[in-house]
Amino acid sequence: MSDEILSVEQMYRADGLALSAGIAGERLMEAAGWAVARAARRLLPRGRVAILCGPGNNGGDGFVAARLLAREGRAVRVGLLGDPARLKGDAALMAERWTGRVEPLTPAVLDGCVGVIDALFGAGLARPLDGEARLVVEEIGRRKLPVIAVDVPSGVHGDSGAVMGAAPDCLATVTFFRPKPGHCLVPGRLKCGEVVVADIGIPDAALDDIKPAIRRNGPAAWALPAIAPDGHKYSRGHALILGGAEMTGAARLAARAARRVGAGLVTIAAPPRALDLYRAGDPGLLVISAEPFDAALADPRRNALLLGPGGGVGEGMASRVAAALATGRPCVLDADAPGSFEGRGEDLFRRLSDRIVLTPHDGEFKRLFGEVAGSRLERALHGARASGAVVLLKGPDTVVAHPDGRATITTDAPPFLATAGSGDVLAGLIVGLLAQGMEPFAAASAAAWLHGRVAVAHGPGLIAEDLPDALPAILAARGGNHP
Repeated sequence: MSDEILSVEQMYRADGLALSAGIAGERLMEAAGWAVARAARRLLPRGRVAILCGPGNNGGDGFVAARLLAREGRAVRVGLLGDPARLKGDAALMAERWTGRVEPLTPAVLDGCVGVIDALFGAGLARPLDGEARLVVEEIGRRKLPVIAVDVPSGVHGDSGAVMGAAPDCLATVTFFRPKPGHCLVPGRLKCGEVVVADIGIPDAALDDIKPAIRRNGPAAWALPAIAPDGHKYSRGHALILGGAEMTGAARLAARAARRVGAGLVTIAAPPRALDLYRAGDPGLLVISAEPFDAALADPRRNALLLGPGGGVGEGMASRVAAALATGRPCVLDADAPGSFEGRGEDLFRRLSDRIVLTPHDGEFKRLFGEVAGSRLERALHGARASGAVVLLKGPDTVVAHPDGRATITTDAPPFLATAGSGDVLAGLIVGLLAQGMEPFAAASAAAWLHGRVAVAHGPGLIAEDLPDALPAILAARGGNHP
């Protein structure tokens, strides 16, 4: 899948730029239908295919696919939502080129069919499915027919991934030029199946005009810090992590992750009564007293800070956050750190900049930013603009958002990550990359991707302790002079 992600409006602009460059809409639609037919040949079982055409350009793509499949000897059954006489432009032209029967769209169109091409509605649909379209989509589910969707599964909102009333569960979704947020955000992503991004002739130069700010998270969006041949532990950075007195495992998990991802040194600053417990842990870990915290911050070589994991919510944490932010060093505020500003987010936001990474899950986000409507992407971007910090909004479709409007969406992290301590490891990965000099937006994005890749590699049975120790294999697979 391509890395750039285009909104529905941006995709309309890309189409318009192609037309302005002299590429006929007829040619684009023929190429789109060909890509759909190719996916149907590859994925749908042999036998009659129901092709469900809508009243717009998606329907035109469906008519092209029907013609191409029939030409190859495949049995097809075409159902159209609406009056054929009301089709316009290229969609009307493609309907004219289809010489077979066109039936009104009803559940009966599915009779005798072993698979479905859903060409009813594309990403521009902005209202819930209703009427015959919804009846047919629900019948597809009852019959458990395999489906290939054109652009997006009908009923999935192209920008948010929301399911509007109903949408089919698809084997694959064939979209064009670049994916949209709805292909990447849950629940829409879960409806799409395999996302095939087809080249239909829109020139890549269109991106120079559109300037997309949203990308699918992956190595093309960032570069891991290289290890200098003459480097040493101090040149690889020194992360300082504030530990708590009760939930001591959180800071230790974060510290191990920071070391595994390449930080040269990691220090945990802990309450005096917990020092012996921390010192009994990993021998390569440095442990100092967190009281007074200003003393722990005094060494400028401790160049990246993490506060929050297991630290407890309250004024004590809030004052330590203020002290850490006053140093101007890059900082990760996780869990209890932003949680200590619940109901008074502005007190925190006025101290933040894009050198700070906030890492809330949905509940923590709501406590800090209040009720914000929209997709995870929209909420993360709102949080970044409101706070001035980089916001990593955790979930099955983790989004990293920058105050300037850039964002990455992680699309391949598995559900195995839903385990206690996983978020502490993620925070440790971020601070470990910050210590090595990565820019915060890139560090948060890279950490989210590495977190997911490790979980995929490990598979079921994953617990948080597994994540740091499985990381070296993922880093080695990246190749080059990386940690």
